[in-house]
Amino acid sequence: MMEVKVQGERWFPAETNFSEELKDLWGNWYCDSEVGTLRSVLLHRPGLEIEGINEENFADFRFRAPMNPVRARRQQDALADLFRLNGVEVHYVEGQRTDRPNALYMRDLMFMTPEGAIICRPAIPARRGEEKAVARTLASLGVPIIKTINGDGYFEGACAMWVNRETVVIGTGSRSNESGAIQVERELRNIGVKNIIMTQIPYGSIHLDGYMNMIDVNKLVIFPWHTTYDCMKQLLDLGIELIELPFIDELKQGMSLNFIALSPGKIVMPSGNEKSKNLFIEHGVEVIEIEMDEIINGWGAIHCMTAFLNRDPV
Repeated sequence: MMEVKVQGERWFPAETNFSEELKDLWGNWYCDSEVGTLRSVLLHRPGLEIEGINEENFADFRFRAPMNPVRARRQQDALADLFRLNGVEVHYVEGQRTDRPNALYMRDLMFMTPEGAIICRPAIPARRGEEKAVARTLASLGVPIIKTINGDGYFEGACAMWVNRETVVIGTGSRSNESGAIQVERELRNIGVKNIIMTQIPYGSIHLDGYMNMIDVNKLVIFPWHTTYDCMKQLLDLGIELIELPFIDELKQGMSLNFIALSPGKIVMPSGNEKSKNLFIEHGVEVIEIEMDEIINGWGAIHCMTAFLNRDPV
């Protein structure tokens, strides 16, 4: 009888990149910009957690005033309906804690990339633990989780902003420390991001979207008194047009920069910010307004509430 010699297991690995298999094996999840046509989002509809906010405790959760639960839900429902009207699939977080009234501000809890989500770690104790329900929901949807901020790091999703597939701005400040920022940078470089622009978030803001937001391909709206020269110079060198918004009343009270691009040059923004709206229109942007005054009582608005799951590449 001939002796059979086995040369190893003879199981060979596939050499394809994760991104090449993502759509077939996981689903259609992708984001490399703030303005590519929006296809899918994750929201948290305000639940029991906001019903306990009152005149005595609203400041403990960094609210500017108590929030009327019925009006807040109505305003977010109207936003969700507007998303759907524009072809956006809306998903909701399941099983969120009922003692975390800030949980509706979903942008802080995850940061979407071309290969999956980075689960964030909130900075303040009043928000810690919200991310668990987000991770569980993403897993149930089939969204890959490529990183969870850990160790001594903390990082919130609004401390990062896509400029294009190769460029991301990362801010450090009261909601993102160096350890958290380095963890995010490492993951982004691993998936092909070449330009990481680090900047400090000033004392008067907690997130990047408090003073900068992409409004169109290669167009960035900024509140110039909060941006740093080094950050803006790097963006200018990359061909980014800066649109300066000087209306501090609308920026801070009306959250006029807290908009979402539905597609390049088409945004939905909080109503009641006429000067900001006219500035955007002057730069060729199509503007849809929606009432957000109740949501703003939690110092957040449209951009804060919306976690991207899928945007078309631009």
